[in-house]
Amino acid sequence: MLSMNANSSGPLLQLLSNGLQIWIRGQCDEVGELKLNLQGSALQLLRGKLEGVSLTARKVSFQKLPLLRAELKTSSLQAHINPSHPGQPIQLSHSFNIDGEVVFNGADLNRALASDRWSWLGDLLSEQLMGLTPLRSLSIDDDLLELQAAVIATQDPVRARFGLEASEGTIQITHLETGKSLLLPMDPGIHIQKAHLKAGQLILEGTATVSP
Repeated sequence: MLSMNANSSGPLLQLLSNGLQIWIRGQCDEVGELKLNLQGSALQLLRGKLEGVSLTARKVSFQKLPLLRAELKTSSLQAHINPSHPGQPIQLSHSFNIDGEVVFNGADLNRALASDRWSWLGDLLSEQLMGLTPLRSLSIDDDLLELQAAVIATQDPVRARFGLEASEGTIQITHLETGKSLLLPMDPGIHIQKAHLKAGQLILEGTATVSP
């Protein structure tokens, strides 16, 4: 699904929009819904430059992490298109920045941490914060995070609750009882500015640098 600024119609913009949509989908495992708003004059578009792109995406899987929703805005883009091949992704020649907000559902995160791709992160959380491994489950209770870890000697898991906030460009998780905290490993191109839990969701605000 694709939407554009109604005041910026025309075949060139449509071509750019189609190419950008294909490029975005190519960076993700899955995109359920995608809305784009392209900013730029006709002359800039002819020169392959966009002042920026605003996008809203829903039900996105990026590197096997399920995003419930993303609202993002880019810096200016240098883009190249081939009019004779409208089905090809847009070619981006320079790095650009993205600012915005992404939202994760707690139940989706729990399933992701149980997958082969991200089980190492779940085990890191339980080992570093609870001294136990493997992680059995993760859940979000309003503004608190709850982790459950398995114990071999008993069928009942150990439960602990945690606070969460942004710190040093990443996410800091703190054990409410012991005060022990962990900074999550983060891609150096991503800087988390705000992080909080609400109504079963993890909400992050930050910036990222994307290289073509």
